[in-house]
Amino acid sequence: MIDNKKEQERDELHRAIWAIADDLRGSIDGWDFKSYVLGIMFYRYISENLTSYINADEIAAGNTDFNYAKLTDAEAEEARADLVKTKGFFILPSQLFQNVRAKAKSDENLNMTLENAFNSIEDSAKGSESEDDFAGLFDDIDVNSNKLGGSVAKRNEKLVKLLDGIGDMKLGDYQENTIDAFGDAYEYLMSMYASNAGKSGGEFFTPQEVSELLTRIAIAGKNEVNKVYDMILQSLIQFNYFLDSLPLTG
Repeated sequence: MIDNKKEQERDELHRAIWAIADDLRGSIDGWDFKSYVLGIMFYRYISENLTSYINADEIAAGNTDFNYAKLTDAEAEEARADLVKTKGFFILPSQLFQNVRAKAKSDENLNMTLENAFNSIEDSAKGSESEDDFAGLFDDIDVNSNKLGGSVAKRNEKLVKLLDGIGDMKLGDYQENTIDAFGDAYEYLMSMYASNAGKSGGEFFTPQEVSELLTRIAIAGKNEVNKVYDMILQSLIQFNYFLDSLPLTG
């Protein structure tokens, strides 16, 4: 019997992205929408990744009821230096995706809450080896853009929908997915909007299966890759390397 788990996960991801796009239709330009979806997906990923990493250590030490997301920011600050050293970044509990989303509908300053969270995450890596990886990481997500709405309230409405749509995606743990959720989301969004933006999708991305095959060929028998001709392939290799450098366990 053919294992179609990969296709099921991919179809579910595509449906979730389409649902968000349908909900925001007419408000956010497709090309900008791509940046919002990928950026918020990554924000969710690193929030859950950090929380799982810390919780796993505490549970292994016998603190079975521990949950990093429930700590106060003051309590969490004690671990900042160690986490930046081991993970390359730090997120305060109040700025975790799951906590920001939980309060989003009642947060009249949601746009600023998100902007401060993004700035804090990028700033947490300054002076560390991961500084270059996080510099400008969320630059493409303009939470104060008029494209989201003509007023703060209207912009926050759209941001709530984005947070809820991405928060409802059944992504599971990154390592457990049979698809590359970020790569697949990028490819799907490119195919949806490249032509609308006056760009040819074929000039901007390589299909995921082709990228995977080329990656395997490029790194066969090698411990590191110096140069890759396909620019998108090179970006995918670098991005996947970056994600893999954020382990869920020690």
